[in-house]
Amino acid sequence: MQHYNFLGQEFIFLRTMQKNINIKNKRARFDFEILDTYTAGIVLGGTEIKSIRLGKANLSQSFCEFNDKGELFVVNMQVDEYSHGSYYNHKPKAERKLLLNKRELKKLRKEVTTTGFTIIPLNLFINDRGLAKVNIGLAKGKKLYDKRETIKDRDSKRSLDRVKKSFND
Repeated sequence: MQHYNFLGQEFIFLRTMQKNINIKNKRARFDFEILDTYTAGIVLGGTEIKSIRLGKANLSQSFCEFNDKGELFVVNMQVDEYSHGSYYNHKPKAERKLLLNKRELKKLRKEVTTTGFTIIPLNLFINDRGLAKVNIGLAKGKKLYDKRETIKDRDSKRSLDRVKKSFND
């Protein structure tokens, strides 16, 4: 926060908002096998979007579910309260509605109910028009041995890259 005096009055400027907001769910690709991805809009209030533009959101424990009307909501997404929100502030862990086409919603609902897949938010970003969007993925949970295999592949790739780098130097 910066304080400026102008014509005898004091003005406070908030820290500048980040240009590229890209909040990722790092656990999603480790815990789930992503089968299909979609980009959805998200319904937010005034203090929620301001908080997201400051980068104060977390997707780590969140998931998506349908309500009785067939609307898709993201549950357990943490959006911290806006520091200058007063009593208009939002709830940090409220359910937030996702915006998709009817055709996409119908397809996702069919997949979730018949095959038992789940819908996971992968990342939250601000597009070039300034709107908040969420990439969601239709996912199937990994078993413990799949997770071990993922760790083994990551370690072998890292050691191979290390050998290549030392060979080129």
